[in-house]
Amino acid sequence: MNNSFDFSNFSRQSPKGILVIYTNLIYKVIRVTWLLLFLILKDFSKVFSIVGNYIYLGLVVLLLLLLARAYLIYKNFQFKIADERFILKQGILKKTTTSIPFHRIQNINFKQNIIQQIIGVFEVSVETAGSKKTEIAIKALSLEKAEALKELISKNTQFNQHPTEKDETKPLIKIGIKELFKVSLTENHLQNLVLFLAIILGFFQQIEQIVSSLGDTALFDGFIEESTNALSASFFLVTVLLFFLTFIALMSSFVKIFLIHFNLTTYLKDDSFEINQGLFTKKTTILKKQKVQNITVSTNPLKRFIGIYFITFKQAVSGKVNVKKNKLIRIVGCKAEQVAIIKQRLFDATDVENEEKKYPDGYYKRRMFIWVFLFITILYSFLYLIFQQIEILYSTVFVFPFIIFLILKKVKKRFYKITETMLLLGSGLLETHHTYFEIFKVQNIKMKQTIFQKRSNVADLILQTASGKIKIPCIQFKDAIEIYNHTLYKVETSKTSWM
Repeated sequence: MNNSFDFSNFSRQSPKGILVIYTNLIYKVIRVTWLLLFLILKDFSKVFSIVGNYIYLGLVVLLLLLLARAYLIYKNFQFKIADERFILKQGILKKTTTSIPFHRIQNINFKQNIIQQIIGVFEVSVETAGSKKTEIAIKALSLEKAEALKELISKNTQFNQHPTEKDETKPLIKIGIKELFKVSLTENHLQNLVLFLAIILGFFQQIEQIVSSLGDTALFDGFIEESTNALSASFFLVTVLLFFLTFIALMSSFVKIFLIHFNLTTYLKDDSFEINQGLFTKKTTILKKQKVQNITVSTNPLKRFIGIYFITFKQAVSGKVNVKKNKLIRIVGCKAEQVAIIKQRLFDATDVENEEKKYPDGYYKRRMFIWVFLFITILYSFLYLIFQQIEILYSTVFVFPFIIFLILKKVKKRFYKITETMLLLGSGLLETHHTYFEIFKVQNIKMKQTIFQKRSNVADLILQTASGKIKIPCIQFKDAIEIYNHTLYKVETSKTSWM
């Protein structure tokens, strides 16, 4: 262990943190006042002629006030480690002290944005289970001090212990550019295409406003009309445009994936996973294995064809937390053997994977058909009443077979496998999701049965874990009772820590 830093006494972050805090404050001000800035820039010459000097004076005063605030935040931000607790003091007028025991720390994140990379510092953030946001964020630490702090917290050790050997010296998983390109091919290109078209439309609206301010809109309208007529009359131009839009969608997906997941590398260190990724904003996440509530392995026909899978780690969350943004940790572009290694490191899933699949009762499929076709019937009734054209109903020739196909696919992918210690759940529609979790991590279990389910002798099981609810729908009542009793028994008798 790195003992070159004394964390037992209060210390501050690097003085370079003043610059990081300062730029962050400026960004927040711009984000709040961007509409006002846009209005000023739009009519800058008119505004400047009236209050030009006051604008410059106000800008200087604002920047000085933000600089003073950044310095005070830096000066009053102090932290130390004592009695296996992280203690933080902060605040300018309202002083607060935060104390977090090591055992409550869920994961440790390292980040470097462009400013932090230029000045050579790291942001270290500490998250706990159930918190709405990052509880501790140290904006600027040197690499050596950040590594020492990370090692101390992640190992939950005292200061006088000797260093331990790492479990792995080589990366457990390393995702290269080729794999990232494969990942980008499987992204939601339609969403990117819609975003691109929205930007283009916004650009043309800005051009139209500028031309309108110059008082000559006829020329611009004529140009748009001629271009539209030429495009609609030429099959070649339409084909080129479609290829261009497809290329833009593919490239935007690749750029997004490349920026977020660049140099994605996963290490196993002691009992923690260390996940590094990012280009402009580099991020390192330290994930304790015992704090992982469950994992989901996802794929789809295209991903399966090119041989990649996504692994999503789920941790304990608060009900008020946005799970998608704050608590999900994902490794993209994994190969089948890499998925097997991750599962092996977390738990032994061999037995549960060898079990026979058990599917929901036929009631589940019947219920889906009834609700979906009821919705389709109501939708087409409204469409017919609005447009008064019988031709609208012709589309049902294609819609209904497609809906039937999707329902059958969803039913086929919904299954469960259970052993003494593990539960494997399958779900999905176009994608396939396999969720693995250990039964002793269930916090409570509910069995629900509507009057219609009671007639068919089926019930729903809802398992509440620290990462959210997991549902097994419409299984035979006797099977539900058996799983219910077995789960309660394992939860009550297990002595293994799940946090």
